Amino acid sequence: MAEYSLQQLADHVGGEVRGDANLIINGVGTLQSAQPKQIAFLANSRYTNQLASSNAGAFLLSPKDANENDVANSIVITNPYAAFAKVAQLLDTTPAPATGIASTAKVSEQATLGKNVSLGDYVVIEAGAVIGDNVSVGAHSHIGPEAVIGSDTRVWSGVHIYHRCQIGSRCTIHSGAVIGADGFGWAPEDGKWLKIPQIGTVIIGDQVEIGASTTVDRGALDDTVISAGCIIDNQCQIAHNVFIDEDTAIAGCTVLAGSCRIGKRCMIGGASAINGHISICDDVQIMGFAMVIKEITEPGIYASGIPAASHREWRKNGARFRQLDDLFKRVKSLEKQADDKE
Repeated sequence: MAEYSLQQLADHVGGEVRGDANLIINGVGTLQSAQPKQIAFLANSRYTNQLASSNAGAFLLSPKDANENDVANSIVITNPYAAFAKVAQLLDTTPAPATGIASTAKVSEQATLGKNVSLGDYVVIEAGAVIGDNVSVGAHSHIGPEAVIGSDTRVWSGVHIYHRCQIGSRCTIHSGAVIGADGFGWAPEDGKWLKIPQIGTVIIGDQVEIGASTTVDRGALDDTVISAGCIIDNQCQIAHNVFIDEDTAIAGCTVLAGSCRIGKRCMIGGASAINGHISICDDVQIMGFAMVIKEITEPGIYASGIPAASHREWRKNGARFRQLDDLFKRVKSLEKQADDKE
């Protein structure tokens, strides 16, 4: 278990120590659960009353909260939440997906492995694949022909990375993710469907996280691209030829249809659906359960969806919704009559 003094943690996050700079910290916790050798954070004033009863050895506090609350040991910093993330990374106890190369792993003689690569049981690395330094691949994962994985990337168990896909450095791919399966490409002819071979690939930039059971389809002709710094949550569907720009975050169960383009620093709420062949500009926040069917060209917050209601109320509103077109026509007619009288 890693241990750091409070001063070392303050230096790491760029904060100021108040109290015992030599206090040893070996973990993180919430205000309610933290123990004397752990550090907690306060980022929301509604939890200020928990400071007095907390058993945490130290706290990450904003200057305002530090001045208004009497605690023995703290690191004072402008953004306690971001500082907490940095400290948590430093004290992270999550094991690697694999350690060493298991005897049951199967690596093609035509594959290239970097230094300090770890492969779990029954991992398969196909011909032409290139695995960078310090990559760890969990059990039962499959890396397809000519796929590339950058250095320091973690691939958890049961991940499938198809042929020629490219994964950047310092990425995390969680269990059950499928990278590079065929996109939904079919051409109709005489009531039948003709499959269109998906000959593009998937390109994932550096420091991207792909959630569990998320699928990223390969491009039909060009590539599907997820740029550096993006976060894709669990059970998302990224269709073929989607482009996601840097530092965008997408919450669980979201669907991005084919060839849509998402800008930088966007935040897309869970269970949202983005129509195909449209663009969303930089710095857009889309609330959960939203359905986006046309381009968004101005930064800001967008929402849609129908809030839950009682079944009786929903049935009434549903019946009225079916009458909406008739109501619109009646209103237009009344407006015309009023204009004619004037």
